[in-house]
Amino acid sequence: MCTFASYNIDFVKKKIPFEFVFDYLHPLEITIKPMFGCHAIYANGKIFFILRKRDDHLEANGIWMATSKEHHQSLKKEFPNMKSVYILSDGKKETDWQMIHEDDDDFEESAIKICEMVLRRDSRIGKIPKSKKKKVRA
Repeated sequence: MCTFASYNIDFVKKKIPFEFVFDYLHPLEITIKPMFGCHAIYANGKIFFILRKRDDHLEANGIWMATSKEHHQSLKKEFPNMKSVYILSDGKKETDWQMIHEDDDDFEESAIKICEMVLRRDSRIGKIPKSKKKKVRA
């Protein structure tokens, strides 16, 4: 892992999309890790969102928020264009992960608002990742 400005960045091969969000996360010390061919944003032991811009599944490009179903209704009031990240399920089931699509008219405004919520420690955004189980050899 290397440090860039106030960010810890695990080895990343691809350009990070939507880099403007980092301007709105200051002074929070964040860690950026590759995940699913995207870039996961962590801070204070939590994953907050994933930045995705890939050539496959274009409908899934944008900012994925780590949240839970209990918060979807209240978040939908703040982000009317928010939708579930269906590629994480069978394509029909709602997932805990919610997204703002890169082509939404209010994408940049919504992205900034998400960053402000992270800075305010809004409990609706961010999850403590499940710990990885160590493999036991028989």
